[in-house]
Amino acid sequence: MCDDRADGNALGRRALFVTGAAAALTLGSVSFASAADAGAGGQETRTVRGTLPPGAPDFVYVPVEVPAGVREIRVSYTYDRPATPAGTPGNALDIGLFDERGTDLGGRGFRGWSGGARTEFFVRADDATPGYVPGPVREGTWHIALGPYTVAPQGLAYELTVTLTYGQSGETPRPAYPPERAKGRGRAWYRGDCHLHSWHSDGRRTPAEIGALARAAGLDFINTSDHNTHTSHPHWADVAGDDLLVMLGEEITTRNGHVLALGTDPGTFVDWRYRARDNRFGRFARRVRQAGGLVVPAHPHATCVGCNWKFGFGEADAIEVWNGPYTPDDEVALADWDSMLVASVREGRDWIPAMGNSDAHRDPDPVGMPQTVVLADDLTRDAIQEGIRAGRSYVAESAKVALSFGASGGRGRHAGIGERLEVDRDTPVTVRLEVTGAPRCTVRFVTDQGVLFTSAPLPVTGAGVVEWRTTPSYAAYVRAELRHEAATGPLPGALAAFTNPIFLGRR
Repeated sequence: MCDDRADGNALGRRALFVTGAAAALTLGSVSFASAADAGAGGQETRTVRGTLPPGAPDFVYVPVEVPAGVREIRVSYTYDRPATPAGTPGNALDIGLFDERGTDLGGRGFRGWSGGARTEFFVRADDATPGYVPGPVREGTWHIALGPYTVAPQGLAYELTVTLTYGQSGETPRPAYPPERAKGRGRAWYRGDCHLHSWHSDGRRTPAEIGALARAAGLDFINTSDHNTHTSHPHWADVAGDDLLVMLGEEITTRNGHVLALGTDPGTFVDWRYRARDNRFGRFARRVRQAGGLVVPAHPHATCVGCNWKFGFGEADAIEVWNGPYTPDDEVALADWDSMLVASVREGRDWIPAMGNSDAHRDPDPVGMPQTVVLADDLTRDAIQEGIRAGRSYVAESAKVALSFGASGGRGRHAGIGERLEVDRDTPVTVRLEVTGAPRCTVRFVTDQGVLFTSAPLPVTGAGVVEWRTTPSYAAYVRAELRHEAATGPLPGALAAFTNPIFLGRR
């Protein structure tokens, strides 16, 4: 049983009220005096304690009755971390804030989320803690949102301290957003990293620091993707420039997987408070698209709690197959995606392109490792998104690796990455890969029949050309992988790069 006690004006033990399904609980409210009673410029503080049991709902809301005349609301919290048996998760408690407009799904009342990255935050009209939305602290019932990410067998004892400062509100700054285009080179291959975290969620870098690292990594574009908040959006205008396109987004971090909202309209917030069984993801996927963004499930086979993707891929515009330094869960994601390509060929339906991103949070996480290289008509939000959606892209571990991949056959016909070579089933086809920047890497051509060709290692210069001949009857698609030399055993080495497929044969 959850319980809640207050110091100061003692409110005693409060009843719990279920809001909607058993995914959330609301506690009794915390009240404050009026501004007249507190005095202009004065402060009032309430401390609330409670315990969440194992199996607590995903979200617990603590209502705060905010009177008129409040200039700032400040919240801090602590919780216990008892020892747990081996293999049993300990306590982890996330936190956020909703204003007087309520906690309904859709985020109308959303005022910020810091997850477990901060122990305190504030909101006022002219400023707010990164991850929180500046704006007036209006009269009404606000809600502190607690998210028990994991709860130890002993329960999770927490303490909340809420401080209201009375006085005249400042002015809320008018947001300025980065432009939707950079200078570009016309139709060309552009390098980007679409999964990055700043100090507006659980990252430790400022937008300016991320921008500098992106330029140093040879990137042309990036996408912001802080967890469950859009508050970094106005802070990228000074980072963007003729040489760097900054797209805006969010990492929607649910309890059943994470998904990137890639390149949404400025100021777009997408809610995350649902599980796969709630049948609500489609609604918020549509919200991403209505805001001009792409829906990209992230690290679908990651092993962290709540990271494994459980919503299916029916709403996906692309899939993040490679996330950060290459690990076994990326190998699983790559194999799973390849199986999806086979199914798309077998069933004659559309395919879902793959991409890779760094998911960089803090030093020493490298920005741009890996990076998605996109063939786009220009360096604009719309053109980059169109290239990603069409699958005209490959993924490389760094800007040092460059690929040119194509297939030709029939009467001089040619197709590139993400395209189809329209020839008859028995027409000879030549697949050609040109590589630079991949010393001693091995090239593998992967088809719907599996790996059908493996090259000798490239020279130490890292440059080479590899060709292979096939027919559409033998390979319905072909994609390329560059692998580092395996350290031991028969397993393939870590990826240096991979491409989206070229499809062979008539539809």
